[in-house]
Amino acid sequence: MDTTQLLKGVLDVAVLAVLRAEDGYGYDIVRRLRDAGLGDVGDASVYGTLRRLYAAGSLSSYVVPSDGGPHRKYYAINPQGRAALESQTVTWLDFAGAMSALLTTDTAGPTPIGENR
Repeated sequence: MDTTQLLKGVLDVAVLAVLRAEDGYGYDIVRRLRDAGLGDVGDASVYGTLRRLYAAGSLSSYVVPSDGGPHRKYYAINPQGRAALESQTVTWLDFAGAMSALLTTDTAGPTPIGENR
């Protein structure tokens, strides 16, 4: 299954979840998402998500100077973002439970001998 479409639907909540633990800058957030098992996540998708979440008021940002390169813009989850994460977590768990039930329940009954599904 191509996970690209699945990622589009859950990237906001994934980014908020990563930032719940610790503030981060763009590439750091990408790395943490990949380390968590979302290996197909694209850099541009995460940067766009960060901009959108910031514009929506779910994230705050600050700049940290760097001696060895450009300054880094860090993002932090704020109270509005925590509320959004809480709400989206409930939605995700309900959805994932429903999908798990569909995928693990054999609702068609037994297969007659000689027939394939």
